Amino acid sequence: MCKLLYVMVASVLTYFLVSCDGRGDQRQNKTEPGIVGYELVKDWPQLPAGYKLSQVTGVGVDTAQNILIFHRTGRHWVEPFPDSTISVNTILVLDSKTGKILNGFGAGYFVMPHGLTVDRWNKVWVTDVALHQVFEFSHDGQLLKKWGEARKSGNDSTHFFLPTDVAVARDGSFYVSDGYGNSRVVHFSSEGHFIGQWGSKGDKPGEFNIPHGIDLDSVGNVLVADRENNRIQSFSPDGKFQKEWKNDSANQLYSLTVSKTTGEIFAIDYLSYLDTVIKGSDVMLLDPTLAFRFRFGRSGNYSGPKSRYHDIAVDREGNLYVGDILGNTIQKFQRTHR
Repeated sequence: MCKLLYVMVASVLTYFLVSCDGRGDQRQNKTEPGIVGYELVKDWPQLPAGYKLSQVTGVGVDTAQNILIFHRTGRHWVEPFPDSTISVNTILVLDSKTGKILNGFGAGYFVMPHGLTVDRWNKVWVTDVALHQVFEFSHDGQLLKKWGEARKSGNDSTHFFLPTDVAVARDGSFYVSDGYGNSRVVHFSSEGHFIGQWGSKGDKPGEFNIPHGIDLDSVGNVLVADRENNRIQSFSPDGKFQKEWKNDSANQLYSLTVSKTTGEIFAIDYLSYLDTVIKGSDVMLLDPTLAFRFRFGRSGNYSGPKSRYHDIAVDREGNLYVGDILGNTIQKFQRTHR
C-alpha cells in the first residue's frame, strides 16, 4: 500500500512539474510572427558601486519615461512586522535608458513597501502592508496625503488590511486593491473621499483571493490581478463584473499593467511547488479584450536568471520593467519588433 501511494504521489508531482512549467501549452509559448518580441537588456540598471537593491515590489513610469521603483532596502516580509521604519530611501527614480539613479526619497516613512503607481500628473502612490496605509507623494518626494490608520487594520471606509496597489483614473479618483486581509477593491473620489467598494473572499466572479495588482484600461474599466485565483478580472468603473482571463500555466498571477500607447495588457505570474521547487515567472501579453497573445520567461524566449516577478510597468515605446523579488533587482525588456 505504501509503495503504491509513493508511486501515485511521484506521478502527480511529475505531471505537475511537466504540465505547469509552460511546456504543457506549446501554443501559448510561441511568439506569433510579426507581432512583437522582447529582449532582456543586459547590465541594466547601472547602479553606483556597492549599491544593492532589495526586493523590488513596485514599479512605475512617469511622464518623462523615467522608471520609479519601490524596494524594501534589506527587508523581507516577516511577521510580526518590524517596529521601525526604513531609514534610507525606498523610492528610486531611474533613467530608463541607462538605469542610473536620478533621485530617491521615502526614508523614514515605510515599514514593508508593496505597490507603486505614478499617475498622469506625476504623483507617486504607494502602499505599505505593515502600516495598512496608502501614501500620495509629489514627484520630488513631498508627502501630500495618506489614507488608513497606521498599524491598525480594518474593513471600513477609513481603514485597510494589508493593501497592495493603487490605480488612478483620468478624473483623479482612485482605486485601492485591499488586499491580503480584505479581498476587496475600494474606490475614492479625487478629493480622497470614500465612494464605494466591492469584493469578498472566494473564487467566483467578483470575488478575490488576494487582489494583488490593479490598473485601468483606456475607458476606465478596472483590471485586477487576482493572485491566488491566478486570473485577471475586469470590472466597470462602478465595480460590475465584466469578464475574466484565467492563467493556465502557473500557481499565481501577481500583477498587471496596461499600455497607455496600445491598450495591451501585460501580466506576470509565478510557478513553484510547495515553495521548494521554483520554476520562475512568465510575462504574458493580452490584447485589450483580455484575449491571450503570447508569453515569455520561464516558458521560453528568455535568457536571464530564474525570477519571481512582483510588479510590472511599460513605457510609451513598449519596453517592459519588471521587479524581481527573487533576484532582488529590476529587469528591463526592450521591445524588438512589431
